Amino acid sequence: MSETAETKLQNSIEKIEEAYEYMLAYAAQGRKDEPAEGDASKVPSIRSFLENMFWGIENITLAFSESAQSISNDSAVVESFEHFKTVLANDALAASAVVGMALKVPSLSSQLIDNLNASTHLRCLLTDIFVLDEVLRIHQQKKG
Repeated sequence: MSETAETKLQNSIEKIEEAYEYMLAYAAQGRKDEPAEGDASKVPSIRSFLENMFWGIENITLAFSESAQSISNDSAVVESFEHFKTVLANDALAASAVVGMALKVPSLSSQLIDNLNASTHLRCLLTDIFVLDEVLRIHQQKKG
């Protein structure tokens, strides 16, 4: 697996997962408004987490495609990866639309983030990522 493709895939996954974890905590805070930039509370910005998530979502399908090319020469495995790539691309597109729309809101409330957390589009993508991460790990163990 090419180092840059693997790194980009892992970075995409990490940014999505980190943002989701932060979103869960942010949603529980009951904020009506997003803290102002430079707020004295030194709370990490929900917006920066969402921007990182958006980047990860936008890059995950291509990164998976590039990484998957070197996993196996078995035609059945390659075909299954191609089918999964279609699912991943569709789920990433839907999640990207939801996260992108949230990023256009002038102030991110806990309620909005809670609804974003509950979005089936985002949850489908997260499940895809969990499966993908495990499948790639198993293939790497069998190769190494």
